[in-house]
Amino acid sequence: MQQQNMNMQNQQMKMQQPPGVISTKDSLYLTDMMSWNLLSAKKAHFFAQQCQDPEVKAAAVKCGQMHQQHYQKLLGHLGQHASQQQPLNNMQ
Repeated sequence: MQQQNMNMQNQQMKMQQPPGVISTKDSLYLTDMMSWNLLSAKKAHFFAQQCQDPEVKAAAVKCGQMHQQHYQKLLGHLGQHASQQQPLNNMQ
């Protein structure tokens, strides 16, 4: 019974839509996440080029592609958010 109440409270706390404004703290965290993913993708690509073993090379390529996809996904979300915002100088 108590578990059900906790589950219901957790479901009620989920956001249905992202907030209209990104806080400074959120912006800094997103920047860090993008930097980590970009660096990881670059390192995996570098290691894949150095590998002689085809299985290890394939694993490094797959890892690099995953990080690149995460980076692109974050970039896409931020691009959508930026396009939805109206610049202040266009408001009358």
